Amino acid sequence: YAMLLSLIFLIVLVAAVVGFVFRHEIKTNFEANLSLALRDYNVTADRHSEAVDTIQRTLRCCGVQNYSDWERTEYFRQRGIPRSCCKSQDDCSEEDLKDLSKAKLKVFVDGCFFLVTSTMESKMSIVAGISFGIACFQLVGIILACCLSQYITNNQYEMV
Repeated sequence: YAMLLSLIFLIVLVAAVVGFVFRHEIKTNFEANLSLALRDYNVTADRHSEAVDTIQRTLRCCGVQNYSDWERTEYFRQRGIPRSCCKSQDDCSEEDLKDLSKAKLKVFVDGCFFLVTSTMESKMSIVAGISFGIACFQLVGIILACCLSQYITNNQYEMV
């Protein structure tokens, strides 16, 4: 049991160190994948398009850096900016979403990349605290399992 807890503890420790060391690469990959998802965005509601819509609605953002990122997509040429960028669904017409100057007043202008990364960084202290607490419980479990094993080994041949 102590060996299993030690293995889990080491896996969590390695994952935390790797996440910390490669955080810049994670950001770069996220930005590239978000740009790719915007480029391939379509109405057929595939997983990537749904993810983009969810991020934009939840964080109240639009595009990667800002709402004008949509101008370079095929979706914009056909339909304009997606409705998930609208501040108010009732006040967003398709004509407004096809014109960037009109859309600026109707959609969220902030990009999603900065909001996602700043949200993740602000929650990192909470994640680190919870991880530290779990690690402490694992270490206590490892120590108690070793003590129990030692106690059983010492008293193995004692008469009851």
